[in-house]
Amino acid sequence: MNASYDNSAAVVVLPRVSGGRLQDKSLRAWLAKSDLRLEPGRGELLSRIVSSLGLPYPDEGLAALRMWGQTGDRPTVWIAAADPVYLEPRLDHLCLHALSRDTVPSADLGALIDHLQQTLADGQQFGFARLGSSCYLRAGQAVSTATVPAYSVDGQVPSDFLPQGNDTGSYRNLVSEIEMSLHDHEVNQRRVADGEQPINSLWLWGGGFAPERKSRPQPPLFANDPLLLGYWDSAVAVAELWPGSMADCIDASAAGFVAVVPHYESSTDVLQDCLRALRTALRTRRISHLSVLFRDGLCAEVKRSHALRFWRRDSSFFD
Repeated sequence: MNASYDNSAAVVVLPRVSGGRLQDKSLRAWLAKSDLRLEPGRGELLSRIVSSLGLPYPDEGLAALRMWGQTGDRPTVWIAAADPVYLEPRLDHLCLHALSRDTVPSADLGALIDHLQQTLADGQQFGFARLGSSCYLRAGQAVSTATVPAYSVDGQVPSDFLPQGNDTGSYRNLVSEIEMSLHDHEVNQRRVADGEQPINSLWLWGGGFAPERKSRPQPPLFANDPLLLGYWDSAVAVAELWPGSMADCIDASAAGFVAVVPHYESSTDVLQDCLRALRTALRTRRISHLSVLFRDGLCAEVKRSHALRFWRRDSSFFD
């Protein structure tokens, strides 16, 4: 077991908190007493969680882990994730826009992936596939890919996150072919006509092979995120789907746990209900330590002893 692992601690991922979304003054005062920090950018979620737990981060194969979490079976071939994106041309650079499942109907995504499979797939060399709202590239030989998902690059210059080195030619060639194939597709023509962003590229990331299944002590997980589910499955650790509330997660675990509120449950009410349940669990010694990872990059490390910091009553982080 990693020395930094605390089996009575909880790590939770909550909706964004900044911008004045946290209205409950008692919750603001409670969090203001904790150790707060702001992480730059939008870090990849698994990386943030395992860093808090002191668990190892995979050297490769994030996409294969995500597929593992979706299917329940360990992929045995080289896999890269292929996130649908819109590359917006600006005056002197491109800006990447990650397209979520809320903005891309499965029928549109399926039509585009089928088109790429028909026009670009090359038998033993590579192929495309869609599983639900996730897309993948299978390749016979490894291809250099980005290391972070599209949501971590959203609104930024994509070239800053592209793979580097002398072996990236195959990546650039493949992406160019993908973009040319998608450019005039009828799905994109319709999306543009309807005032929607076209899917004019795929963000290839997390390429590699899935790790071998190896037992490792980890707290139980409550989440719908397939990458997290695959990581837990690879460690032969307990994982369940998000049960609907933070109180349910607390009741279902004997000690510490990891809980991830789904990205689509982003209301202020959900945020505050989760924080109230966690505050009660900490006060009643149900958990010993709490790491709160908000989706806007703010992190709060909360201990019971922080209640003695009576001089802290609010924080500008919340505004």
